[in-house]
Amino acid sequence: MLPARFAYAPEPGVSANVAALLPRGDPAFADLSELALAGSPSLAQAIARIDRARAVSDRAGAGRMPQVGATATVQGTRINPEQFSTNIPSSVSIDTERVSYGASLTAAWDPDLFGRLRAQERAAIARIDAAGADAAGVRLALLAEVAGAVIDWRTLAARETALEQDVVAAETLVTLADIRERSGIAPGFDRVRAEAAAEASRSRIAALPAERARLLGLLVTLTAQPAALVREALERPAPDAAAPAPPAAVPSDLLTGRPDVLAAAARLAASDADLYAVAAQRFPRLDLSAALGLLAFDIGGLFDSDAVTGSVGGSLLAPLLDFGRIEAEIDTAEADKRIAFQSYRRAVFTALGDAEAGYGLVEAADRALAIAERERASNDRSARLADVRYRAGLSDFLTVLDARRNADTSGERVAIARGQSQRARVILWQALGGDQIGGNQAHGRAITP
Repeated sequence: MLPARFAYAPEPGVSANVAALLPRGDPAFADLSELALAGSPSLAQAIARIDRARAVSDRAGAGRMPQVGATATVQGTRINPEQFSTNIPSSVSIDTERVSYGASLTAAWDPDLFGRLRAQERAAIARIDAAGADAAGVRLALLAEVAGAVIDWRTLAARETALEQDVVAAETLVTLADIRERSGIAPGFDRVRAEAAAEASRSRIAALPAERARLLGLLVTLTAQPAALVREALERPAPDAAAPAPPAAVPSDLLTGRPDVLAAAARLAASDADLYAVAAQRFPRLDLSAALGLLAFDIGGLFDSDAVTGSVGGSLLAPLLDFGRIEAEIDTAEADKRIAFQSYRRAVFTALGDAEAGYGLVEAADRALAIAERERASNDRSARLADVRYRAGLSDFLTVLDARRNADTSGERVAIARGQSQRARVILWQALGGDQIGGNQAHGRAITP
């Protein structure tokens, strides 16, 4: 039984769509996602698996049709006359060398009385659907990884901006402390502490390039493009966009939108058809065959009416005593079907769990962002008041420094929280099956890169 709604999902009246959860307004994401879909080796492999599944399906379908062949032969033979007898009259001559010429058409057909071949074809078609759903899943993961990397890159830029502002503010305090120290109204220790605060911000800035290098390498892998092209896309400015509200999806939508659920359902259907095909081996198998040809012992006689040959036949093969071979194959197919069914159940509950976690992450990340923004506003006010009181001689420098340090770190925390909020939406987008939710677009015969 599927739940009626997700625990953390918004009310059904919320107007939102799944596609808006991705940073589609970011030009870097638009460019890099297009490059990834066009050149990703992982997606190309998935598309190739669809082609392979189609070829297997075509082979299974062709197996139900008659097989027609043509042959042409020229055969020469030489015999030893002594093999017949040594008492052959001298008036009887034996031709010890002979050449025969032949041409024939042959046909063979299994009428598939009990549906064995039809079941094999159904299984092959279901595996096309599974391969298509797998390809949709690769596409989904690829876009989610690109979106996450782009968001992380923008978050690093926001953190760097906040930290640079921290350095400027800290350097202002250094200048102020230095002036007061030279005037003899403040100890040199105040200047040292202000310089330490500035260096702390600079050290955090120095750690950002390593994370940028990691993200650049990841995007090179995802897009299969050179680093210069990827970096050019990332350096394009992105407009500020408000975080969209999560859509009020219902659990049943996952069964028609999640590629892994669709793939598991297709494999379950394939295992059911495999079981039918194996069980059909217990019934008799009828094979029909026919041949029409020409046989002559010289080229000129090849088209005489006497050279026409033909045959029609049929065979019925039924298992009588196989010592349990077929039953063992049936037991194996039944076990495979149970495995496929449990895999389908696992996919369904994995989808439900991912969606619940995704909605919960969005709610928690939005709450954390709101708190971080309020904290930054409070710390900024506190820093301004501390500076005013210090200049008026009502507060010591340590109070100003602590207030400034809190204000500086809260700016970076806001940047991190905003990135986590955007990241949570990408996770929810992937958990809901991406833009496919509400419609089966992952069918193997409709997948495109």
